[in-house]
Amino acid sequence: MGARLKAYEGQAASVAGKGKDLVNEPMIRHWCEAMDDTDPAYTGPDAIAPPTMLQAWTMGGLSGHSGRTGAYDELFDLLDEAGCTSVVATDCEQEYLRPLRPGDEVGFDTVIESVSDRKTTKLGTGYFVTTRTDVRVGGDLVGTHRFRILKYAPARQKKEPEGPRARRPRPVVNRDNAGFWEGVERHHLLIQRCTDCGTLRHPWLPGCNACGGPDWDTVEASGEGTVYSYVVMHHPPFPAFDPPYAVGLIELAEGVRIVSNVVGVPYDKVRIGLPVRLEFRRYDEPEGDAEGGPSVLPVFRVLEGRAGGEG
Repeated sequence: MGARLKAYEGQAASVAGKGKDLVNEPMIRHWCEAMDDTDPAYTGPDAIAPPTMLQAWTMGGLSGHSGRTGAYDELFDLLDEAGCTSVVATDCEQEYLRPLRPGDEVGFDTVIESVSDRKTTKLGTGYFVTTRTDVRVGGDLVGTHRFRILKYAPARQKKEPEGPRARRPRPVVNRDNAGFWEGVERHHLLIQRCTDCGTLRHPWLPGCNACGGPDWDTVEASGEGTVYSYVVMHHPPFPAFDPPYAVGLIELAEGVRIVSNVVGVPYDKVRIGLPVRLEFRRYDEPEGDAEGGPSVLPVFRVLEGRAGGEG
């Protein structure tokens, strides 16, 4: 099996692929808004694309690319036959040689760079597959994107022994966010405010991401917000959690966003735009338990009568 898989190393997965769109300002703007990146280098007449968008210009969408070969699909079929029917993305590496600018026409070639020996992980046993995409503009190499996945056979889930309910993992508290968690313990949701330019920010950072100023104070959030986006967690079933449940990106009335659980309605009734209200919940043991860290967490309850309908 290993030799058959190794035979795919060096084979092309796509040849002379073309980006479906020129590098363009609308996509750059959407990316920056999603990432909350206000760097002035990405706007104006001399704008460049954020370097981390490198892969975005090569994505084929649902219809794929005309330059795609069959090698990658053949490799996946072979792994499926070996019982490795699940897949998870593990990491990526990018190298930037020059900025991309609006109007650039992107071309690329992708090669299956490596297939590992069979590995055993907590998810199961399988193979790490790495592809390398060389991105070009006008024939010149502008960047390289390596993408690595694990194609694996899921491990059998061990039945948890009967006993006390597992405790939730505690948030990691450090010198940069300690003030936030101290506020939560007192049932105050504190937002950092730059004392130089007045910009609010969350999560807490050691310096302002707008002006770079190191000094800050805090304002207390009113607790009002809306669901900006959300996901429903189904798997994996971590101890102390009961999936499925909704995790929301909540836009507070003050303009910053925070990730937290959405409560008060079934997970399948959560919708973007729902108004929510902050509340605090204590989990497990009170402050000072042996596991350490905060046991109070901010969550957001959907306002009564505002749950979404079917759709």
